[in-house]
Amino acid sequence: MLPIKPHIWFDQNKAKEAAEFYASLMPNSALDYVSHFPMPGGECEIVEFTMAGQSFLGISAGKGLEISPAISFMINFDPSRDPDAASRIDEVWNKLVDNGSVMMPLDRYPFSERYGWVSDKYGVSWQLILTNPDGEERPVIVPSLMYTGQVAGKANEAIDFYCSVFKDGKRGTTAPRTEDMGPDKAGSLMFGDFYIDQTWMAAMDSAHPHGFSFNDAVSLLVPCETQDEIDYYWAALSADGAPGQCGWLKDKYGVSWQVASTVMLEGLKNGSPDQIVRITQAFMTMKKPDVAALQRAYDGQ
Repeated sequence: MLPIKPHIWFDQNKAKEAAEFYASLMPNSALDYVSHFPMPGGECEIVEFTMAGQSFLGISAGKGLEISPAISFMINFDPSRDPDAASRIDEVWNKLVDNGSVMMPLDRYPFSERYGWVSDKYGVSWQLILTNPDGEERPVIVPSLMYTGQVAGKANEAIDFYCSVFKDGKRGTTAPRTEDMGPDKAGSLMFGDFYIDQTWMAAMDSAHPHGFSFNDAVSLLVPCETQDEIDYYWAALSADGAPGQCGWLKDKYGVSWQVASTVMLEGLKNGSPDQIVRITQAFMTMKKPDVAALQRAYDGQ
């Protein structure tokens, strides 16, 4: 099993620029590689970057979808690991808010001495929080899912589902509402986190009329090394959902996933221009990835 990689669809020709920006924000960050491959109607740019130890993939392929705050990225500033956490949160906030938009101001809240939610200049949403160092350590960056609209109130159920799908799945913190709070009902999840596929993630419910929901602009990519893994995750995650093209699917809560072959991922990273063309042409014809067919295409057979 390999960790989940968040995958972000950026607007035209912005993937590399965005990756360089994110790689500049925090320690243990880098632009790992940039690759290009042909698509109908033009060239596609794909980037891999690391931010504070979390690996991301980004893509630019013409006009992208509007990035939804339904999947955001929580950045934990932990004073027990970084003595300068209290000042660093302000520094990173000021960079993210530049030409962005504030969803919740950076301020003191009942749950944190310092917290803010911002959508940056590329449309990606970040939750910055000064964490309490007590309890089990979490990574610096945690992808966070907000269940709104028709799936508001389903976060707790979704966590159970994801933990049942992934063999290393386990729950972490669970903080349900103890009473009705406006449209949010007692028992719905204020916050919860969970561990799947070597990756900590978070989830919350909000029944408020946000006007956004999960979409394909931010998806969760599951790297698979064998066809058996692909077959398993494709069937499990798409159950009562909607399988799509090129390894994409929506689960029954509307979250977008990509079940990906490491043959394809390594081919894009390390292949020659001819190998990249062959493997992407083969991939474009697939719904569920076929590892053997991808390897044959890469090898020119």
